[in-house]
Amino acid sequence: MTSAGPTGAIHHLEVWVPDLGRADAEWGWLLTELGYRPFQHWPHGRSWRLADTYIVVEQSPDMTGAAHERTRPGLNHLAFHAGDRARVDALTAAAADHGWALLFADRHPYAGGPQTYAAYLASSDGFEVELVAHP
Repeated sequence: MTSAGPTGAIHHLEVWVPDLGRADAEWGWLLTELGYRPFQHWPHGRSWRLADTYIVVEQSPDMTGAAHERTRPGLNHLAFHAGDRARVDALTAAAADHGWALLFADRHPYAGGPQTYAAYLASSDGFEVELVAHP
């Protein structure tokens, strides 16, 4: 399926993971909570779609390493609009039950600075997401 989103918009993101079952549970919960819906399903991967964008988790047989490290060169994190502050708080409270850990707890929910109300979460595999509340 080809999407005709606006020029410059993200078409899709693909995250290679070491354990598809774990990623399916963790990312599936989070993306569904953010409004994404299951989109594709194949032996080595899953995807979820929201409007013209979809996100893939895949345990590729071509993967050369077993662990992700967000502090190495490459993608550090994905940031999502997550609704109002109450919604960010609810997602943060539920995250641990779905494999996500709160990062920067000593500065939460202002780890990004005093103007940004957000939760920074890490999956079991070390992938970081930022859930940003709208003002």
